[in-house]
Amino acid sequence: MCIPVKILLTGSSGRVGRAIFGALAARHEVVGLDRSPFATTRHVADVTDSRLLGRLLQEVDAVIHCAALHAPHVGLFSDSEFQRINVEGTRTLAMLAREAGVGRLVFTSTTALYGHAIVPGRCTWVDENTPPLPKTVYHRSKLAAEQWLEEAAGPDLQVRVIRMSRCFPETPDRMLLYRLHRGIDVRDVADAHVAALGNGGPAFQRYLVSGWTPFQREDCDALVSRPRDVLALRCPQWLAEYDRRGWSLPVVDRIHDPRAASVGLQWRSWRGPESILAQLEAGSIEVLPASARTDGCAVE
Repeated sequence: MCIPVKILLTGSSGRVGRAIFGALAARHEVVGLDRSPFATTRHVADVTDSRLLGRLLQEVDAVIHCAALHAPHVGLFSDSEFQRINVEGTRTLAMLAREAGVGRLVFTSTTALYGHAIVPGRCTWVDENTPPLPKTVYHRSKLAAEQWLEEAAGPDLQVRVIRMSRCFPETPDRMLLYRLHRGIDVRDVADAHVAALGNGGPAFQRYLVSGWTPFQREDCDALVSRPRDVLALRCPQWLAEYDRRGWSLPVVDRIHDPRAASVGLQWRSWRGPESILAQLEAGSIEVLPASARTDGCAVE
């Protein structure tokens, strides 16, 4: 299947939306929609504006739906607002897309919705078969939107769900190890969305998108009790980098397995720990100073 020529991108002013715009704009016409203005956004409006959506969908070949309330909005917006935007907004968009004859919708979701499946004191292997156990209204709303899209998918509307791992700026000591087991570069997230626009197969597909991991399922127990031994076996160069810089190893409490996406989307993450060190040396805002804290902005 060919990648569509003209694409409606919701949430185009956000971090992930901007990256997707950048991955597409050189070869495709991207119509950005967001309630916050930005250079990547053509229409400043709420994603629940059904009149505007109906008009825009008549002019596009596919939709990438990134717009949503996220984890930092929990406590700032009511549960009903999460329901209105994340669930009802997704439902309206999908229904209007199907009515307009738009054949493909790619939905940005999150690995955060596994929630309580991550048990303290253990390391959990996470893939598409891991049952989500949401903790917050954010997680619940994204899962509810996924479930509705699965029911709506069919011959007239192909749906691809991208559950992305952590991709926001953090301190380098956290980002480096995260990139090996539960993190990803936002540009690789964008590439996965692009791949999801054109792959074949069943009407509904869901993929976990994360950085390529050197770890194996059988490493889980040892990563809790003997993490240095596992790193020395699987990625000694990165253990040596931690030691050289005097960094403490973050806890490895989960491993995200992206192999299904590598097969189904013919995609993989190429920007590993080495890209973090390059960004660190370049003073990129993608890597925060070691003294910074990001817990309040986390997506999980």
